[in-house]
Amino acid sequence: MPESDLSLLRDAALEAGRIARRYFRADQQVWDKGGGQGPVSEADLEIDRMLRERLSAARPAYGWLSEETEDNDERLSAARVFIIDPIDGTRAFVAGQTTFAHSLAVAENGRVVAAVVHLPLRELTYEATPGGGAFLNGRRLAVSERAGLEGAQVLAPGKQMVPELWPGGLPAFERHFRSSLAYRLCLVAEGRFDAMLTLRDAWEWDIAAGTLICTEAAATVTDRFGQPLRFNSPGAQTAGVLAAGPAIHAGILAHLGS
Repeated sequence: MPESDLSLLRDAALEAGRIARRYFRADQQVWDKGGGQGPVSEADLEIDRMLRERLSAARPAYGWLSEETEDNDERLSAARVFIIDPIDGTRAFVAGQTTFAHSLAVAENGRVVAAVVHLPLRELTYEATPGGGAFLNGRRLAVSERAGLEGAQVLAPGKQMVPELWPGGLPAFERHFRSSLAYRLCLVAEGRFDAMLTLRDAWEWDIAAGTLICTEAAATVTDRFGQPLRFNSPGAQTAGVLAAGPAIHAGILAHLGS
């Protein structure tokens, strides 16, 4: 029986983790990509090459979208596409922090159909398929059932907590932060935080895998306007991300004026 996309992604993510461990807190070259895109490291590039060779060999008909591979329009005509971030949270990785992640997804007709987020230094592997539930190291996940915004634990960048971005008033939640968007989504899926949001446009490779994992844990996941997320778009970006249980999600949208 052919290997499923989920097991293919899982095995590839574990191999990515082995490569990342070799570079972690070791001397390596790091470059600034410019344009506010942040750093890229030797590890990012080696993992990207490995993933493309391994995944494309297994699924040659699939398209390819990765943060560290030059994009082209060929993926737009593919029935299925890999959406990959070799290291999500490169700044954290380079700084010797363990909250970076490998984010691997397969999308079909705009929807993610297989997802794995792996944090090798924390030995955490999140995964999901549509209708199959979301899991962390084999344990089924469920989003927080919290209903009220006051005191809610929310993952969000500090720069986005300014009153002018919140026409309905800045909610009285408690803000936290992790550098990896994929990990933030997974933490909401796990129920450890009540919501995550980013109001800036988000790259698909940062959020594709985490979106399915969060959705399968019964979270509501949309863009900052409350619209469904679609993947493998020409620009490879979404209008931000908001993920939370249904009540918290609706409350945050109301404060955003959406």
